[in-house]
Amino acid sequence: MTTLSERISQSAFDGSRLRVVLLLDLYDGAQNQFLEVYEHLRKQVSSVPGHISDELCQSIENPSQWLITSEWESAPRFLAWVNSEEHVASVQPLHGCVRDTRSLRFSVLRETGKGPDPGLAPLTVPLGAFPSASASASAGAADRARGQLQVAPRRGDGIVRHALTFTVKPGSEPVVAELLAGYTSPQAQVDETTRLHRTSLFMHGNRVVRAVEVEGDLLAALRHVARQPEVQALEEAINPYLEQDRDLSDPGSARMFFTRAALPAVHHVAAGGRESADVGRHALFYPAKDGCGMALARLLAGQDEAAVDDPTCPVEASTVFQRDDIVVRLLDLRGPLDARPALALGVEGSHKAAVLARLLDSAKDGVPTTDQEISRFLARSEMRLITDRRTPVQA
Repeated sequence: MTTLSERISQSAFDGSRLRVVLLLDLYDGAQNQFLEVYEHLRKQVSSVPGHISDELCQSIENPSQWLITSEWESAPRFLAWVNSEEHVASVQPLHGCVRDTRSLRFSVLRETGKGPDPGLAPLTVPLGAFPSASASASAGAADRARGQLQVAPRRGDGIVRHALTFTVKPGSEPVVAELLAGYTSPQAQVDETTRLHRTSLFMHGNRVVRAVEVEGDLLAALRHVARQPEVQALEEAINPYLEQDRDLSDPGSARMFFTRAALPAVHHVAAGGRESADVGRHALFYPAKDGCGMALARLLAGQDEAAVDDPTCPVEASTVFQRDDIVVRLLDLRGPLDARPALALGVEGSHKAAVLARLLDSAKDGVPTTDQEISRFLARSEMRLITDRRTPVQA
């Protein structure tokens, strides 16, 4: 068994409280405007399910620097809010008074001082479990009363994972695929501490998914990539084929496009110390039913936790990306994808296929039960690899 100390993992599904830290640098003279916007935003976010509290702080060294911290019952609650169209609209007025922002998100692992008894064990819900509404309400009240904390530290690998997704006009898929496959890779080294590690591009129908892995600061890497002439040329070339119009020369239009295109990584797990030469990268697309995206992502995360714990299993690593009802699962797998169809699809085990079918918007043909049906389901979910580029390891 792979222990927590060996396994590399990150997850939004461990049930712990979340602390969000937002650093802001204001334009000169914009302080009053910012405070008005913050008051409106504070009142709005206070009614969002899962929000516990927030604080506004001003730097004692540089009055133009501000800090907003907020606490949430869990990461899924926060992600549901921050990825919503309501949030996109609510923060729009901030852009007129804020020069730069940086958002950081942390699970609460330990705490001191007055408050809940630190000796009380945190209440956790296993990955893949779906409690009833009444049980969830009771558990939520108990969690807040007991001060639920992250169960144990997680081991990282120094890589930040993120994805973007967008759709292109039907019929333009071959042209877009050719453009995405043929662009020149940008310079990998961003600065002394940040480096591009890997970029994988997939398509499913007219949907494009670009998954990036960065060593260091993700925001610095994304800004670096956006400034590279070869990337700017690619973005300009695909503009006519996008279903959502954008003008990357307009900061507001660019910000809105990339905000809506963001596909956050909600779970990653990898077996530490295992790396084989025959590992291939695959992506699967899961369109969830309305309101079921988070539950579907959690189901897949639980399946992959169990798979990576088994040293005989061909799954080397898995990353689940989710936003609203779009779920994409990135698999690093030894051998062919269809060697174990149920494992590859994320439904190996009793009743898992039935649960998946209830959550999927595309499961109109019923529940896949036989290996042949699961194989067909897998083939429909598989995304086409356009390009997968890894930066060579530095000597």
